[in-house]
This record gives sequence, C-alpha cells and structure tokens, in this order.
Amino acid sequence: MNVGTIVGYVGGRCKGESAEQEAWNDAPVDSSEIKKTIKAHLDRVYAFVDRPNDTRPFGEVEGGMRDHLLILGRLFLAYFLALREERSEREVGRWKRRGYRCRDRERKHLNTFFGRVTFWRTYVRRPGGTGFHPLDLLLGITADGFSFLVMQTCARLSTLVPYEQVTALLLYFNSWSPSKTSVEKAVLGFGRYTQEWFASAPAPEGDGEVLVTQIDCKATPTATEEELEKRRGKREKKERPLSPRHRGRAKRARRGAKRRRRKGDKSKNGKAATIVTQYTLKRAHDEEGKPVLLGPINKKVYASYAPKRHAFEVARREADKRGFTKSSGKRHQLVTDGDEDFARLAKEILPEATHTLDVMHVMEYVWEAGRFLYREGSKELVAWVKRQEDLLYKGKALLVVQHICDARSQVGQKALKHLETIRFYLQDRLHMMIYDELRAEDLEVASGVVEGAVRHVIGKRFDSGSMRWIRERAEALLQLRCIEINGDWAAFTEFASAKLRPQNPRDPLVARLLTPRPCPLPSSVVAA
Repeated sequence: MNVGTIVGYVGGRCKGESAEQEAWNDAPVDSSEIKKTIKAHLDRVYAFVDRPNDTRPFGEVEGGMRDHLLILGRLFLAYFLALREERSEREVGRWKRRGYRCRDRERKHLNTFFGRVTFWRTYVRRPGGTGFHPLDLLLGITADGFSFLVMQTCARLSTLVPYEQVTALLLYFNSWSPSKTSVEKAVLGFGRYTQEWFASAPAPEGDGEVLVTQIDCKATPTATEEELEKRRGKREKKERPLSPRHRGRAKRARRGAKRRRRKGDKSKNGKAATIVTQYTLKRAHDEEGKPVLLGPINKKVYASYAPKRHAFEVARREADKRGFTKSSGKRHQLVTDGDEDFARLAKEILPEATHTLDVMHVMEYVWEAGRFLYREGSKELVAWVKRQEDLLYKGKALLVVQHICDARSQVGQKALKHLETIRFYLQDRLHMMIYDELRAEDLEVASGVVEGAVRHVIGKRFDSGSMRWIRERAEALLQLRCIEINGDWAAFTEFASAKLRPQNPRDPLVARLLTPRPCPLPSSVVAA
C-alpha cells in the first residue's frame, strides 16, 4: 500500500499519518521510546481538556478529542508491535535453526483503523529461496498493507453502500480511507471464501418442525460489451473544460447522438440472480385449540448469479443440514412462481417438498384474463376477479380454469389466443394450487418472504441508477451481503481469518487478501 492510495490530506500530511512517528521513520525505535511518546501525548490530552478559564463549547472539545484519540490509537498499536518484535527472539531463533538467514529489521507501514502505523520487524530468508517476517506470521498481518479490521470494515460497509460512499464514510469518521479500488479488492478478496463458508456453516439451532423454501429471480443492470470496451480501452486525452457545464457539453459531443430505444428494448441489459430464502415454522395451537404454525424461525437468504440449478442445490444442502432430508418424513414446502425451470429442478432436487405456486402470481393471470372480458376499472371486472379468487382459496382452481375456457366465446380472435395461453398455463399447474389444504394446515400460499428479500437483498444494493455490474465481480458482493443480512458476519470473518493463516508451518507464506481478480461463478455446490 503506497501513500497514493490514501485519500484525505491536510497540510501536506495524510491525516491518517501521525507526526509522532516521524522519529522512527528512518530507523528502528525501542518500545521504551514509544512509551515515552505516549506519556507525552497523554499529557497533551490532559492539557487540552484541563484549561484554566475555559470557555469552549462542548462540541469543540469533542471534535478535538477525536483527533487526539486517533493519535493515541496509532501510538499504542506501534507500542504493541515494538514489544512483540522485541519478544520474538525465540521465534526468530527457531527459524535460524532451520537454516534460515536473518537480516536487519525492515520498516513497514500498516494502515490500521486509527491510521498509518510505522513499525520495524526482522526478516528471515532461506538460502536460495523466499523469505518472510516472523512477526507478521505471529500476529496474522497480511501482505496487503492494511490491518484485517480495516479490510473487513471496507467489505462490510460495501454490502450496504456503494464503494465511493464507503471511502467517504471512512474519511468522515476516521480522517483517512483506502481508495475505492482497494475497497473493491477487499470485497473480491473476501469473496473467495464465501462459497466455502456457506458450505461449512453449521445449521441454526432451535428450528421448527416445518421447513419453507422460497426461490425467485431478480435481474440487475449488467455492463454490455460496448461499455466494457470503453472501460478497458485507452483513455483519450481531453482538454480541460472551462466549467462543469462545458464538461457536460464536451462529453455529449464525444458520445454523439444516443440511439433511441425501440419498444421492448431493455435499458439495463439485465442478468438474473437467483435468491433462496429458507426458514422454519413451529407447530403450536391458538386460543381455540386450532393448530397453527409460528414463525418464521432462523430465516436465511442466499443469492447467486450462477445458473438456477445452483440455487436449488444450495437449498437441498441447507435443508439436509437442518435435518429435512429426502427420507426424513418432515414437512417441507417450496413456494415459487410458475417458472418452468423451477418446476423441473424441484422435481429433480427437492422431490419431497410440496411445491406451491404463489397465489399472487396466479391472480396476475386471472386479472389479465378478466381484462379481455370486462372494461379496465369496471365493477364487473372487480366482481369477476373476486369470484375467481374465492374459488382458488376454496381449492376449486379447476373451476377457475373452466371459467376462463368458457369465456372464449365472448372475445375476438386476437384475445382468444391470450386466453388460451392463460388457460393452458394454469391448467398445467393445478397440482401446485391446493390452497384450501395449505390454508387448513396454516402453510404458505404466497411468496411474500422471497419477494421482500429480492427487494432488500438485491434491489437496494444492485439495482440503482447508473449502476452497471460485471456478474463475476457482483457475485462476491452479493454473497457478502447475504452473510451480513443473515447476521453471520462475525463468524464469516473469523473463518476467513483462519484461511489466511499459513497452512504449512514448515514453509510459511504470508498471505494476501486483496485481489483485483474475481472468482468464476460457481458451477456446482461445494459439499458440506
């Protein structure tokens, strides 16, 4: 990490860089000297607070105190690192006995939550081979130039707001921030471990007796090949505009006239992500003694840009974790829209689940059929649709199909084709429309939970104006957002931290988390 990737400079010095550290920027310093510096700065803090005849308002003192505390945070971290380096002689000696050669201590700048910390540590190297710093290995410091806390904070904030806002928030609260590029690298770095995390994550405790799985898709704006070529191509040298108004005019002139979209053209070049929500329901009885299902309990979401089969395989794996295997005999309900791929994959991968067609999805087709029979907004249309809805909830979906079939004689040739399409669509899915039985068992008849998850998990973060995603890059962020929404962030970062530790103690290699390269989309599920 070089200074150029830090933003926010004041008076020629980055605000994340402490003036007190300049003393040991060119040569190592002992922990005792750092301790003296800490005591001297504490005296300055006391003097800042305790002033005779003080008339400052509280806000001024509070604002100044934040800067003092950031400086103290950097100094105490430098003190800790110096202490651990001085106490690492035994560790260095162990590597010497293995044939490693020891070099003088080398300087490192580490960008921490409080700002940049400068420290020195010993370097050991195998003759003719690679080397490393034992202190980095002991403390779990990666080769990225950032502390793990900074990197995970960047990634976590990125699940909530765009990368530019992440840098703005960190700069506002911490007086320094990694660059937008480094923030994205942190997201891609953590994204390497999401698939393995979901596979190894334990099943939630305290589940109910009925499992509900809901699956849906959502398209997000994706960059076209033409847009990608512009991003990757060589930048043209532009003349400096006189003002923002002239910059906009010059940009429009270079771009030329925009092609007017024709009817049916899509503006965002959407690529679909598939989202899975799973939760359980607990059997109980109401005040009248009737059986009811309470919940949702332990609701979890998972989303991916991979093919739909991947989402169903994840649903199968998570259901098995919770004890709802194919042969368990436990009640498992699957709720989706009428997607033919969903029906085919459900039979293959979730055969024991009761597959339910979202009743709101059915009602959309009923309304569409009614508009061919009655005038839009008329009382007759509303009454006709209400009758069909009542029949659906009474378990008489076949009668609804019959009513649509009987209405063919009332419409013209053009509307007849549409009515036939609706009739065949509903007729092929009658076995998924047993709403009377489902309501009697207090099960789900609509996919409101996954519809809400589509808006909250995907829509809020990935479908805003001017966004253009590359699926492989968006995949890491999408899965991290699922982990954050599931409340598993602390467990996931602990898992990722363990993965960054050396796997071979005899030939250690200091890990690096940040990466500019996204992982490919998953093609099959990682087994638990």
